[in-house]
Amino acid sequence: MVDFPKPRIPTSPVLSLASFSSDKHQHVPSILDVGQVKFVTSGRASIALALRQMKIGKNDKVLLPAYHCIAMVEPVIEENCVPVFYKINSDTSVDLEDIHARLDNSTKLLIVVNYFGFPQNLSKIRIFCDENNILLLEDCAHSFFGEYDGRALGSFGDYAIASTVKFFPIYEGGLLVSSRHSISSLHLESAGAGFEMKAALNALEKGFEYGRLRLLQKLIYLPILLKNFIWGHIKKRVSSKNIDFGPGSSNGGPEIEEKWINKESSFFSRYMIKRASQTQIVTRRRENYLALFNALTGLPGCHPLFSGLADGVVPYVFPLFVEDPEKNFGTLKNLGIPIIRFGEFLWQSMETNICPVSTSLSKRVFQFPCHQELTPAELSWMIKEIRGVFLSNGPVE
Repeated sequence: MVDFPKPRIPTSPVLSLASFSSDKHQHVPSILDVGQVKFVTSGRASIALALRQMKIGKNDKVLLPAYHCIAMVEPVIEENCVPVFYKINSDTSVDLEDIHARLDNSTKLLIVVNYFGFPQNLSKIRIFCDENNILLLEDCAHSFFGEYDGRALGSFGDYAIASTVKFFPIYEGGLLVSSRHSISSLHLESAGAGFEMKAALNALEKGFEYGRLRLLQKLIYLPILLKNFIWGHIKKRVSSKNIDFGPGSSNGGPEIEEKWINKESSFFSRYMIKRASQTQIVTRRRENYLALFNALTGLPGCHPLFSGLADGVVPYVFPLFVEDPEKNFGTLKNLGIPIIRFGEFLWQSMETNICPVSTSLSKRVFQFPCHQELTPAELSWMIKEIRGVFLSNGPVE
């Protein structure tokens, strides 16, 4: 793997004074409206719990989009289910005809993703599942906020999951909800004091890393040094005992871990989700997305993946379709621009010819941050650098 420099601006929300906005909270539609909420440590843990709640297990077939991240597939494998991949269209909408052709008596569940915060045709998909007697899991990892047909995203599925770290300045977090089934009997365990401390300190240190909370950083500089010293000794002592104070998903790990599936999200993460101004999150994400859309539309060799930003859509990132990704990816990364490619690595056992669209999107869609914690200067710098790279390419032959 190429060793690129650290991003010069934060890829995801970081803790700052703006996170504690005193703006009056106006209600905005979100997955929290759907029903009872269970806060867990990651989105992949939420998927595993959803499968268990639906009693989907050994040899049951689960329909997954060919355009996916590995974290979506891991829980399906962990529960001994059979993943069956289906096609999507170039606008990321699901191909219901292809899904229908893959149904058989072993098919129990359809998982759909609201890619980048843009909802699928959820009313139509709900009808399809009801007519074919299969369950629906709505993956809202990219769509914590937003609505479709006047209903909050997450309310169409039998169950829905989300990834809170993508929308809030926290270290870990996911959630499971259901508008159709009770999850009151689902018991979650505390992950312990070490995890609670790590969740809070990691969120603080990420903010410090990108120049936020500078006064607080100066005030607690010595305690942080002491913490790092003690923490280093603790990690050395527990490493031989295979003890970890955080889920692998928060530490960049590629695999789901059984010991973290039934753990409750940290108090700090749950507090921040409750305390953060949701109105500000929605407003600033939409504003930042539109700034990127207006600045990058019409550049040679690329175009926005979506043609606009409809009312009710709260974007996770700004996805840009790039015609020659290998020519531009390294250049942008070396400038310190935070780029993510969703589905960059697809499930190895999936046949490569199942969905050429998915294979193309996994390489050609660059995701740029549009989260609420970007400063105007950071957003302006990123736009300037991206424009410079693509304008230097000139017209694509």
